[in-house]
Amino acid sequence: MPNTIECDVLVVGGGPGGSTAATLLRKQGRHVVQLEKDRHPRFHIGESLLPSNLPIFDALGVMEKVRALGVLKLGADFPSKEGHYQTFHFRRALGNTPPHAFQVKREEFDRMLFEHARESGVDARENVKVEKVELDGIGQVVAHAKDAAGDELTVRAKYLVDASGRDTLLGNALKLKRKNDAHQSAAIFAHFTGVEARPGDDAGNISIYNFEHGWCWFIPLREGVMSIGCVCRPEYLKQRRGRNEEFLLATLAMMPDAVRRMQGATMVSDVRVTGNYSYTCERMHGPGWVMVGDAWAFVDPVFSSGVYLAMHSGKQAAAMVGAALDDPARERALQADFEKRIRRGVRVFSWFIYRFNSPIMRRLFASPRNTWRVEEGVISMLAGDVFDSPPVMRRLHLFKLIYATVGIANLRRWLGELAERRRQAKVAFTGGNTPVDPA
Repeated sequence: MPNTIECDVLVVGGGPGGSTAATLLRKQGRHVVQLEKDRHPRFHIGESLLPSNLPIFDALGVMEKVRALGVLKLGADFPSKEGHYQTFHFRRALGNTPPHAFQVKREEFDRMLFEHARESGVDARENVKVEKVELDGIGQVVAHAKDAAGDELTVRAKYLVDASGRDTLLGNALKLKRKNDAHQSAAIFAHFTGVEARPGDDAGNISIYNFEHGWCWFIPLREGVMSIGCVCRPEYLKQRRGRNEEFLLATLAMMPDAVRRMQGATMVSDVRVTGNYSYTCERMHGPGWVMVGDAWAFVDPVFSSGVYLAMHSGKQAAAMVGAALDDPARERALQADFEKRIRRGVRVFSWFIYRFNSPIMRRLFASPRNTWRVEEGVISMLAGDVFDSPPVMRRLHLFKLIYATVGIANLRRWLGELAERRRQAKVAFTGGNTPVDPA
């Protein structure tokens, strides 16, 4: 007979979103079971965090653990002209976000959060894959899982938090997952040593480079490691022939500033390639269940939003689930408020992401102006302040107006870029299966 356990909340997934939700639900006094299909540490891209992550670290009680793992990140660099950078320092943000963030090796970071959940009293288990769930409202969740030895486990829970990442357990089971028709990209990436750091206090910054077919990230990690990857139009990556190492280096060679920083570089990891990965699920909740992070949606990682959105939605989901368990009659209203908030933040990031590689956006980021404090509003967005600040939202609306004005002044180019972006969104590419959630 399969082993059966009962709990208040089952969290599926051992990434940042799942561990955040599990820990905070346990802090409420709930009996929480968390199941992760793999064993930590497991490789994951997405090493760059945002200042808005830091209050969540405080809520979890892991700030010093993150500090021990991380490289201090004071801002983000975008090239303005050859050899020069436009640096957006987080200390110039409009709101109350901290003036810094961290860059982390995700395998270390994810393991730390998972182990912290276990230390907090969560029944956190690895190498246990949930294969099927039965959902019939609060108090009527049944999950069927197997461990690495093939032994069966049945979990009966009052509520289910799907934090399964790109596996999107419920998105696939309920046929909710939809390819993003507005934006698609693919990525190729690896780790290097011997890469030139930015000077002085900017040594820990993420650097973003544009090139003809997409954009590239440089993320400094501990022990002299640099994560480097190129997020490309799928059509470009479909041209890949021969060894992935050669293709990545040839792609980087299109960016003179990147080449200059890599004169003494050595590749110290495998090169990984992932296919199209932008998607959204039609729903993010239902009676007795909710999705967080990539289980619901994932978009291009250009603004390092992935880990923050996962942890923020995990934090908000924990509060929502706790309130719904206390008063089941309020579940629908609580879920509606949760969805409205999460969609609002993703919508802000997505607007910038979809247009980031356009000539107009490149121009605005290379030569920003702080008229009406618009630049400070954009820095606030880069810091993750996309939920609660009306002053930030007003500046972002002004930025959109500026973008549209410049676009109208260059109408033919603007329309051409829009048509190309829509065409690329339809290009299929399945050149790899490594999850991407970075930078």
